[in-house]
Amino acid sequence: MRPIFALILVLAACPAKAEDVTIFAAASLQNVLGEILNESELDARTVYAGSSALARQIAAGAPADIFISANESWMTALIDDENVNITEQVNLASNALVVVGRGAVVSLDDLGEHLAGERIAMALVDAVPAGIYAKAAMLDLGMWDSIAPFVVETDNVRSALSLVATGAVPFAITYVTDVQADPRVSVLTHLPTGSHPPIRYPVARLTDSPGARAVFEALSEPDAQAIFAAHGFLPPR
Repeated sequence: MRPIFALILVLAACPAKAEDVTIFAAASLQNVLGEILNESELDARTVYAGSSALARQIAAGAPADIFISANESWMTALIDDENVNITEQVNLASNALVVVGRGAVVSLDDLGEHLAGERIAMALVDAVPAGIYAKAAMLDLGMWDSIAPFVVETDNVRSALSLVATGAVPFAITYVTDVQADPRVSVLTHLPTGSHPPIRYPVARLTDSPGARAVFEALSEPDAQAIFAAHGFLPPR
């Protein structure tokens, strides 16, 4: 495997106010969370990266008010960390995995032959949720051993998507919701939901400020859930 380490934290700042809130969120939430915050007119700064990197930063003392993970294990790790205060936590949404590329749709039965000998991008398969799910699915489908030498690992799922969009690699495994982020990429096949652990997005409130409470509550409101659905996310499960 050839890892590509280019962790870039995307910091989007709104005008500073007393009730500013800092949200650490999984990279796959960049589009939907931005729209929710714009529609709700809430003051927030957002930091996007792989859930594992964000969880480690929070555990090390990074000043986050809200954490949204793409993996329950990283949320559990913070809950179990006595130095981290999780005030409340709920599941926001769920997702599905797809193989993406720039070509025609491929049946699941033909997927192994289609991928043979071709480079395929995934988020870090032993650390980042999207990569963990992708490896689990390939193992379950009996394809991992054949594709493993050709896997190109990236720091987060959006970076894997970008490699396909720019033509650097022909294939990637991403969340279905990521495909909306770039018109150059299309879904080739959907991976069975039973081939990997459930993809859930837990959100936790880490501070007790009024601003943090307002953002936390807004994320579960019907208007926010409608935006999640419009971006292809599935209901919490």
